[in-house]
Amino acid sequence: MNFKKLIQTRRSVRKYERPATMWEVQDIIREAQMAPSWKNQQASRCYAVLSDEKVAELRERALPPFNQHSSRKAALLVTTYVKDLVGFSGEGEPVNEIGNGWGAYDLGLRDAYLILAAADAGLDTLIMGIRDADAIREILEIPENEEIMSVIAVGTRAEEPVLRPRKELDEVLKIY
Repeated sequence: MNFKKLIQTRRSVRKYERPATMWEVQDIIREAQMAPSWKNQQASRCYAVLSDEKVAELRERALPPFNQHSSRKAALLVTTYVKDLVGFSGEGEPVNEIGNGWGAYDLGLRDAYLILAAADAGLDTLIMGIRDADAIREILEIPENEEIMSVIAVGTRAEEPVLRPRKELDEVLKIY
């Protein structure tokens, strides 16, 4: 699929037919690793939750009811970044006022590549930011030096999602 068509047709899906497989997840993560990152530090991490038991536990303990419902029959990817790495000097001082925001920025880039790689592979995604980070950390044994950002549902759609309206260009772009 050409890139323009890919970004125009990708949608957030809230009803899945089947979860992504381990092989599919490995492929899209491999592609997502091509995303740019601060000084090529590659501080983004991903925890793939694929077993039925672990998916059920994570959904029930760490997601609110509406996200539990929206992620049914999907694999779950938890995305994190290593704190105090990107955006920091060799002495551990932030290089500017953004600090760990650069880790979040790099993770956002990587996750954008991830959802586009998934779409290119015929998979659908839903990024869920409303989640219980403490429960996720406990369930997946995520180290304290990683900031948990999102849970991404990945699978094949069970129904066609509708394109939601986009803001007018003059609301989001200022040209000088």
